[in-house]
Amino acid sequence: MSTPSATFAVWVSAWLPGSAASDDVLDALGHWSEMHDAVAVDDATADELEIPVRGEAGAPAVALLAAVRRMGATSARLVLPVPGDVRGLGTRSEFAGTALHSGEAVVLDGTGYGLVPEPIADGVLRWTVFPTGETAGVEHLPLGEAEHELSGAMRVAAGALTELGVAKQRAGVREEITERIAHRAAAPWPEGTPPRSLRVLQRANEVSAILDLAAEDAPGGAVSSSAARKRADVLRPLNDAVRLARLAAVQEAVRVFTDHAEQC
Repeated sequence: MSTPSATFAVWVSAWLPGSAASDDVLDALGHWSEMHDAVAVDDATADELEIPVRGEAGAPAVALLAAVRRMGATSARLVLPVPGDVRGLGTRSEFAGTALHSGEAVVLDGTGYGLVPEPIADGVLRWTVFPTGETAGVEHLPLGEAEHELSGAMRVAAGALTELGVAKQRAGVREEITERIAHRAAAPWPEGTPPRSLRVLQRANEVSAILDLAAEDAPGGAVSSSAARKRADVLRPLNDAVRLARLAAVQEAVRVFTDHAEQC
């Protein structure tokens, strides 16, 4: 699905130059969890940003936004690392390792800081602030190319459901996919988000819902190790297409908000 980090990156990039209000950012984050709290990974970061250190009770989301302001950030960048593709993380660091384990993170460009979200309890999402060390430069991901790849992935994903026998294993599979898509599409985006980014994010949600369902075992069923490997091989390139499409869509949205701020 679209991720908390994607929501944070786009909304904060709209909020920092004044294209969105802080209350709107907080409302958007509320789609992912009833409560958000922020901690710093070490004492130095906690002192610098005036938030609690890890191990203490976290600060509320509004304090996290204040910390972002304190960093001097001008925009935020989404990172969706997987083994073999850690673009945007740069040198080895605790931030990079934690982001890879989580599968998502936000880099606050030009600040030397990054955030990794982690659910720590029912209804509580914790954001840990890390020094990032050196991060790689932003690689441009053409949105048109990503959209094209995603369209192909949509067709293949539908065929994968048949090939893997998912429809036969699960009753009401179409209704289940529709319900998952509706939930994922509920995350709001700032006014001014490029229509093409919104279209690609919606299509990514649709493909992701199908892939997640295809990756699950049928209720009450079990999958052999050979069948599980085959399923993983079929789904891997499709998951990559979804991930890269989300990165490209968010990157384009951030660019639009940043460029608008520079022109004002």
